[in-house]
Amino acid sequence: MLVSLVRRSAPSLPPLAMAIAVALLGMSAAQAAGNGHGVDSAKAAVSSAERGSLPSLRGAAYRPDDFAKSPHAHPLHPLPMLDGAGNQTDAAVQGTAPGTSAPVIGSGVPGLGVGFTGPQGSFSVDSAPPDTVGAVGATQYVQVVNTGLAVFDKATKNVVYGPVPTNTLWQGFGGPCENDNDGDAVVVYDKAANRWVISQFAVTATPYYQCVAISKTSDATGGYWLYAFNYGSVFPDYPKIGVWPDAYYITFNMFTSTFQGAKLCAYDRAKMLAGAAATQQCFQLSTSYGGVLPSDLDGATAPPAGAPNYLLNFGSSKLNLWKFHVDWNAPANTTLAGPVAIPVATFATACSGGTCLPQAGTRQKFDSLGDRLMYRLAYRNFGTHESLVVNHSVKVGTTRKDPYTGVRWYEIRNPGGTPQVYQQSTYSPDSTYRWMGSIAMDKQGNLALGYSASSSSINPAIRYTGRLATDPLNVLQGESTILNGTGSQTGQNLDRWGDYSSLTLDPSDDCTFWYTTEYLRTNGAFNWSTQIASFKYPGCT
Repeated sequence: MLVSLVRRSAPSLPPLAMAIAVALLGMSAAQAAGNGHGVDSAKAAVSSAERGSLPSLRGAAYRPDDFAKSPHAHPLHPLPMLDGAGNQTDAAVQGTAPGTSAPVIGSGVPGLGVGFTGPQGSFSVDSAPPDTVGAVGATQYVQVVNTGLAVFDKATKNVVYGPVPTNTLWQGFGGPCENDNDGDAVVVYDKAANRWVISQFAVTATPYYQCVAISKTSDATGGYWLYAFNYGSVFPDYPKIGVWPDAYYITFNMFTSTFQGAKLCAYDRAKMLAGAAATQQCFQLSTSYGGVLPSDLDGATAPPAGAPNYLLNFGSSKLNLWKFHVDWNAPANTTLAGPVAIPVATFATACSGGTCLPQAGTRQKFDSLGDRLMYRLAYRNFGTHESLVVNHSVKVGTTRKDPYTGVRWYEIRNPGGTPQVYQQSTYSPDSTYRWMGSIAMDKQGNLALGYSASSSSINPAIRYTGRLATDPLNVLQGESTILNGTGSQTGQNLDRWGDYSSLTLDPSDDCTFWYTTEYLRTNGAFNWSTQIASFKYPGCT
């Protein structure tokens, strides 16, 4: 069990405590590599966070020069191939789409990217990919990309704050969270508490930190409780957060010089909402498991009392499900059960997990991130049943010259008992490449799926589809376009795209979907833009 010290304002632990923490974290990863059951210990490792407070984001000093750094590509940390040889034929392809189309898009608005301006000035692209993510709250929409954030009025879609560097949230906190602005950000809205949760890592140097900000009210421009969780010398890549009644669950892909396995952690939600001293409890998985997502609660109905958080990744024609139950009063009682294998229709990962996605006017291709599930793993309790929906990118084309890709999606039911696939398919109505999806369901069980689309004859576009709860199982409706890109990513051998997009539900009506992802207006490198759009099914009120 790892225990480290709590300090309110100091930027780092004392040298001796730091050395112990780093050593134990490194040992945990090493143990994980040799454990055939997938978990390095039957007991969760417990550590404490440094904490602080930001009185008001509106009043915080920010450094616009952070947007003027030399452009650079964030390195991709690929996961080991976990789905076999990669030549399986997809057994769930939806090769055509019904005439009915998904709901008509509402008004959209440009998000952070080239040419974006707001009350705090102008945004400049200094890295790729953008890691576009967003969430909708009571009255606002918050979008975060690598190195920057902005807040929009939900009703008008006007920008009301930003752009500012994301580490503006930690001004006055001290240490790497204040000084580094390293990205891989996530924003979620805790609907039960009406609070914002914004996080990014600080990984310029060891020890590595996950920096977490919890808003004090539903106003994203107001005050925040600040936390920094220490991960020692093991790189915590691709963090993803899910809101649950008993914790904020977060997952990582851990790296030294090689992949060390996924790390699954729980942050003490109740303490963090109050700005009190908080701990995390973590399990380190073996190198057999990566790309794990925590479930993120949608809707006003909580999971059954005492329900664990559900976590998923994929393997060879299967999904793996874990159940993480945290006990803050007696950490020795915290458990991680699983994985339980859920058989799914056969698939092969997009581009064998690598780079093969074409675009118009250039031979340069995109990476697919086909080696992992795409954010979010959306959970909803309908009362009569519990559902999880998730997606990933898979190969559909069967020829070497045209291995075009589609979006494989699933609805999993009964995750608390014997989980089963209720419906699934790979959306690929033509040979256009589709990837980088995000999926969710509204309160009626209607589903929406947003994603990127590209081919050798079109620039990368933003599209979406969906299905009504009453539609035939396993079938999505016709495709709709949010925005057709007018440029392709060319030059500097830049193949990064994504690394994720974000589809979330408006908590006010639990019907309106909000989607954000990237596109390009002109050919070039480090010149991406993003779009924010909303839509709903007419029958959902």
